[in-house]
Amino acid sequence: MVGKGEIKKAVIALGGNAIIREGEEGTIAQQFKNTRMSLVGVVELIKGGWEVLLTHGNGPQVGNRVISNEVAQEMVPDLPLGVLCGDTEGAMGYMIQQSLFNKLTYHSIKRLVVTVITQSVVDSGNSSKIKPTKPIGLFYSEEEKRKLEVERNWEFVEDSGRGYRQVVSSPVPLSIVEIDVIKLLLESGVIVIAVGGGGIPVVRQPDGTLEGVDGIIDKDLASSLAARELGADIFVMITGEPQVSLNYRKPNQKEIGKMTRDEAEGFLEEGHFPLGSMGPKMRAAIEYLEARKNGKVIITSPEVLPAAIIGRGGTIICN
Repeated sequence: MVGKGEIKKAVIALGGNAIIREGEEGTIAQQFKNTRMSLVGVVELIKGGWEVLLTHGNGPQVGNRVISNEVAQEMVPDLPLGVLCGDTEGAMGYMIQQSLFNKLTYHSIKRLVVTVITQSVVDSGNSSKIKPTKPIGLFYSEEEKRKLEVERNWEFVEDSGRGYRQVVSSPVPLSIVEIDVIKLLLESGVIVIAVGGGGIPVVRQPDGTLEGVDGIIDKDLASSLAARELGADIFVMITGEPQVSLNYRKPNQKEIGKMTRDEAEGFLEEGHFPLGSMGPKMRAAIEYLEARKNGKVIITSPEVLPAAIIGRGGTIICN
């Protein structure tokens, strides 16, 4: 996959739900603890000489910011969703950056780690017309969902048997504004944290300037775009489950250790992977492998990643 002496590049996407685990309150202490656990496999890659771009989701975190926004709207000025994306990108970047720096220090690895606040360009003609599909925030019961639909005019989706979550529009990322900065940093040996929460959605005006829009970009699709633009050799998506499953949370659930891109496409078309769960990850994997014929996708949990890197766990997808 990579010739001797060549720089090996990896894009690793940490799921927001891997940082706030199911059933947790999501306190900052819990998030730091989960972040540290999520980085064990990342450190192994760095020790192996890989150049690493870390991306991350922000679904639970930005959802909490939306709730704070709602509660405090009579006391402080309202903040648009795009600004809340930037807010979580910076806060979570700090958390991941410090946690990774500390782990590298523990292993006597002297590498610079930096967070790049990232903007992702979306289609200016469609960004405001997209049906809400991106789950954010907490899981609610059906009774709570009905109440919030009336009180806050929120839209909801049932999320893989775990409850109901608010959904917002999720425009498709077309390009990453800071991709050249990310490339320069990686080429200089810096470990980069970027494309947080999929990046802040922006539209490019006719004069070339940028303007923010409301929405949450799917971080896996944005991470796949970054992996393609960087020419990454592996694309890793960290989630709450050790492997991809068919018939998830049903009596006939079946884990899959390996699949081809064609098989992944077939499973996606058959409806095995819903939008609010594994669907975007499979689409992201397919798009990456269409561009990187010799690339490899790994989907797994933080605990299994070290084994998955050497082919002994997780779900591996190749052409």
